[in-house]
Amino acid sequence: MPKTILVVDDEKDIVDLLKYNLEKERYSVLTAHTGKRALELAEKKPDLILLDIMMPEMNGMEVVKELKRNKKTESIPVLFLTAKSSETDEIVGLELGADDYIMKPISVGKILARVRTAFRRGERETKMPMSGADIIKVDDLEINVPNYSARLAHKDIAFPRKEFETLVYLVKNRGRVITREGLLNAVWGENVYVVDRTIDVHIRKIREKLGKYADYIETVKGVGYRFKAKT
Repeated sequence: MPKTILVVDDEKDIVDLLKYNLEKERYSVLTAHTGKRALELAEKKPDLILLDIMMPEMNGMEVVKELKRNKKTESIPVLFLTAKSSETDEIVGLELGADDYIMKPISVGKILARVRTAFRRGERETKMPMSGADIIKVDDLEINVPNYSARLAHKDIAFPRKEFETLVYLVKNRGRVITREGLLNAVWGENVYVVDRTIDVHIRKIREKLGKYADYIETVKGVGYRFKAKT
């Protein structure tokens, strides 16, 4: 079955251009010109959403908030399309749960490459082995890797996908200093063009959820991070 992509933009020319080129790549394409319509079509559970930020009535940021609140749509990867260029805007988008951030004016070749990368990453994740070795215990933290679940001091703690994968990578490499670039390549993939600040945002969110255990993750200034808890 072909992958289904939902394209959302209030500019009809952009939607038509993306639809044409995605269908040439044998993707099935749904289209919407408003945030409200995007949420309706998201109930069909497309495999990926290309979402414009600057739309009237309901912008892309608001759409992502609603997607992440809905159990049926919270795991759908979202790639933002935007003319907004500030680092602050990018950080806000990432914190809301977007998987990538593509600047306008759009390059069809770049978008197709990002889409392929997102799907390759998803396929890699689904192949994770279901074995006892995938239960990781460090001090009061217990991580079930295949189930994407974690418990801290006997309490369940919920992490969005990228935060979870970042935490798992650090824990599996505990005691080692991992550079920001290394984390980006391990979690997002080598061909995904996101900034180092992406890692800082996710680390901050992870620490917030770890609460009094936040110092498990140590910042190595100018280099990256290290998970320093003892086994």
